[in-house]
Amino acid sequence: MDMMKKVPVREQDPAVRAANFEEVCLGYNKEEAQAEALRCLQCPKPLCVQGCPVSINIPGFIAKIKEDDIPGAYAVIGESSTLPAVCGRVCPQETQCEGRCVRGIRGEAVSIGKLERYVADTARVMGVRPEGAKEKRSQNVAVIGSGPAGLACASDLAKLGYGVTIFEALHKAGGVLSYGIPEFRLPKEKVVDREIENVKSLGVVIETNVIIGKSVTIDELMEKEGFDAVFIGSGAGLPKFMHIPGEQALGVFSANEYLTRSNLMHAYEKGSRTPIYRAKKAVVVGGGNVAMDAARTARRLGAEVHIVYRRGEEELPARREEVGHAKEEGIIFDLLNNPVEILTDENGWVNGVKCIRMELGEPDASGRRSPVAVPGSEFVIDCDCVIMSLGTSPNPLISSTTKGLDVTKRGGLVTNEENEMTTREGVFAGGDAVTGAATVILAMGAGRKAARGIDEYLRKRNA
Repeated sequence: MDMMKKVPVREQDPAVRAANFEEVCLGYNKEEAQAEALRCLQCPKPLCVQGCPVSINIPGFIAKIKEDDIPGAYAVIGESSTLPAVCGRVCPQETQCEGRCVRGIRGEAVSIGKLERYVADTARVMGVRPEGAKEKRSQNVAVIGSGPAGLACASDLAKLGYGVTIFEALHKAGGVLSYGIPEFRLPKEKVVDREIENVKSLGVVIETNVIIGKSVTIDELMEKEGFDAVFIGSGAGLPKFMHIPGEQALGVFSANEYLTRSNLMHAYEKGSRTPIYRAKKAVVVGGGNVAMDAARTARRLGAEVHIVYRRGEEELPARREEVGHAKEEGIIFDLLNNPVEILTDENGWVNGVKCIRMELGEPDASGRRSPVAVPGSEFVIDCDCVIMSLGTSPNPLISSTTKGLDVTKRGGLVTNEENEMTTREGVFAGGDAVTGAATVILAMGAGRKAARGIDEYLRKRNA
């Protein structure tokens, strides 16, 4: 075994997986996981832990894998993370824990994410569950949203003994884990539903079909229903558009709608009550992970798919693994191009996208080189479907129906960086509702930080 290289992970063949919704990555078996675990140097000052937004004791759980102690490894991870089977699949480890791995300086970093997934999946088969609180507290906390931030916050508070109720607007819990990330990256029944059951096993109650701001307000939760604190983890579900001519045409979708239909409603299945449009040729505008998810979904629904992105490949914000998988599945990348108009036929249906070629100029505020249009370089990509994946922003419903909540210019809730409390006493927030669209693990980190803030707040108030 070459200790400088990762143990390869098994995957579905690209030609096969491009036509199904089954999980692409097959993960490690016991022998592969233990071989990969042996590559960990067990650093006395592990930089990988510093790179993890929830500070998992990475050397600790890997050491347990070496000993074939899966319950022990699961317990180590559970001290910091509620959703190991999710994070092992969708976290951008290459820029976080694995990006700081010492083994990666002269070789390939340890496959921390794949090992986390192995522990979570094996623990599930063994029937291992997280440990709940030994003592119960009298205070109750309302958590708005059952996505990563809400689940992480709720779990930590439940482990501290608080009564926790999660209010979810949709008919199914999970937030972006259920409606946003495709089945082939994150299986719903095998992974998401089981992780949510683990959260419920801690005593957390989840009420679905409750829209905070319509069904009930935060003011009512605190003043009439007896909740001592509230955490807002409602995400960022309001899609952005380019505001170019033709954007209202038939056949133009936001990535949010497209993925929600497919993931949450299983619209790709025959006989679905909410069928999804099966394009012959689709153009996905954007270069992030959501764009890759939308493009790969459209490919599985039978379309030739083009990703149009105004910067180059080095600037693609999507994970390298997702870009690589998309290319393997036959998705075409039309980089350094930007849409300027969506063309339609006589019936108002999309029949093409007019683009203009771009060049990269000076870096912008984010450090990425700014794209500049090349005059006279317009061209048309023929298509019958356009999926806009330009990011999302927080829905203003909650802030507009709650007294005392300040928001930023971009619509995110204003919070105290120390404890995630908003400008309304007793109301905390975290994740995409504050920062705008980000990653699952960053949302979880914010949820855990808010749980600590809520615990401190309630202890002081009860002193």
